[in-house]
Amino acid sequence: MAGILPTAFIWSVADLLRDNYKKSEYAKIILPFTVLRRLDCVLQAANSSAVKFNGFHMDYGLNPKSLLLDKGKEFTTQNIKSTFIELTKNSNELLVLRKLRAYIQSFNHEVQDIFEKFNFDSQIEHLQKINLLYLIIEKFSLIDLHPDTVSNHMMGMIFEELIRKFSELSNEISGEHFTPREVIRLMVSLLFIKDNEVTTREGIIRKLYDPTAGTGGMLSAAEEHLRSINPSIQIMMCGQEINSEAYAICKADMLIKGQDIKNISLGNTLSNDQHCTQKYDYMLSNPPFGVEWRNAQEAVKAEHFSKGFTGRFGPGLPRISDGSLLFLMHLISKMQPRCNGGSRIAIVLNGSPMFIGGAGSGESQIRRHIFENDLVEAIIQLPEELFYNTSISTYIWIITNKKSPDRTGKVQLIDASCFSTKLSKSLGKKRKTLEDFHISKISEIFKSFKETSQDGKSICKILNNEDFGYRSITIDRPININGGKPIVTKQYKPKADRDLREIEILPLSEEIEKHLEQEVLPNHPDAWIEKSKTKIGYQVLFNRFFYKVKSHKSLKELDKEIKDLACSIAEITEDILQ
Repeated sequence: MAGILPTAFIWSVADLLRDNYKKSEYAKIILPFTVLRRLDCVLQAANSSAVKFNGFHMDYGLNPKSLLLDKGKEFTTQNIKSTFIELTKNSNELLVLRKLRAYIQSFNHEVQDIFEKFNFDSQIEHLQKINLLYLIIEKFSLIDLHPDTVSNHMMGMIFEELIRKFSELSNEISGEHFTPREVIRLMVSLLFIKDNEVTTREGIIRKLYDPTAGTGGMLSAAEEHLRSINPSIQIMMCGQEINSEAYAICKADMLIKGQDIKNISLGNTLSNDQHCTQKYDYMLSNPPFGVEWRNAQEAVKAEHFSKGFTGRFGPGLPRISDGSLLFLMHLISKMQPRCNGGSRIAIVLNGSPMFIGGAGSGESQIRRHIFENDLVEAIIQLPEELFYNTSISTYIWIITNKKSPDRTGKVQLIDASCFSTKLSKSLGKKRKTLEDFHISKISEIFKSFKETSQDGKSICKILNNEDFGYRSITIDRPININGGKPIVTKQYKPKADRDLREIEILPLSEEIEKHLEQEVLPNHPDAWIEKSKTKIGYQVLFNRFFYKVKSHKSLKELDKEIKDLACSIAEITEDILQ
């Protein structure tokens, strides 16, 4: 393999698949075989006299003993009946298939689970039927993924590069599971930029979590970033994913990186939280936009009503058509208490979770909970057309329960919609990208925590939590009959005329009685506010804070324009008549 990158070599396997598989199907063969070849090389290293088992885990981050079935107290690889070397000794397709199945079965159940979710047995059986199984194994046997040649970190990078390539080929993966790499880098930058302890403490331990892990891209990017600023850091990566193929890829990636793959779970995060007892230091997520949560409805509602605020969904439930805010509450429930260091969250949402639902609705109650508990540190508007499967506006929310004193009670809004570069060729609906200097600029604006303008346009605002709150008030007027006399109820109150009823929205900073006295009573002296119907709501009308009203033209300017137009009309009319 000298002189050629492992990714390029592995990708060359596609030449063998081209006539029998679609490009979007290459991943089903190449990814599991890459994992298997890496494990094969790890076991070769364990058998080598040059490698001591006690030092292996520290050097390579992957414990060979944890890969195999427990066949006794003593660790040994001698009972493995097949290796890649053995598999290439005979080209009989059926014999190779039997030996390969025996090899897979020698791994423990966690590793076997990866190959089961890849549907690997069916794939290798199909390869055998079309006489390609031996050739594929022979091809992979030529690539050296021995830990002495390819470090654990490098192996992770190779696997991520393959995932990226396959994601670009498959609309399904890119649409559902693949967040653009530059968006992840921005999220990671914003998540860790304020944690000085990460950069200074030797051997610090951090727990990362993604409840919508997909193929593991966010976890991998976070790990890469943390290790770049503190090589001694110890990282535990955890996640859950609902799609079995993406789960297999994520779990394989974590295995290759030396992570405990028991921390990666398969299932619906909302209805079956498989990390229910855990708390995390950092969390990232890109939950599906505008996807209904009907399949999880029974479990979510049961938890909401039975556990209240001791569960995940105490503040309220959003409408069934969009479960984004459920994922946000799920993440908040997993924050470390501030006394234990607190937590930070970066989550990508579309626009609707910021404003949909009036005062008293489930969505508004959720927003009220997070703002009144001072959990929102910043919201960053991203450029449109960044994602592969949607061109709508998206926003990164930074959530934390350990704000610095200067940020306490404050929320930072950053309009980064103008920070992008247009792609020369569209990738699905993705027509723009964030360059490194865009990410650095946005991160710098976030860290500085100062109101900022660019080219005369405001791009950063610092607001109070209360600025997002409002009261919905009901203004009633009486039913009048018999010469204007109001009808009164048994409690001697005027009976309200529903046809005259008005609902008004007041900022929390505006006094209700003052509004009644100055804005309502001068026009309707018999009006009153029905206090029992007053509701408090919260919403983030992002553009309202950045919209700049254009100044009107002066009368003199308008008069000149009218005269100029009249002259032009006269000239055109004269030309026509001639």
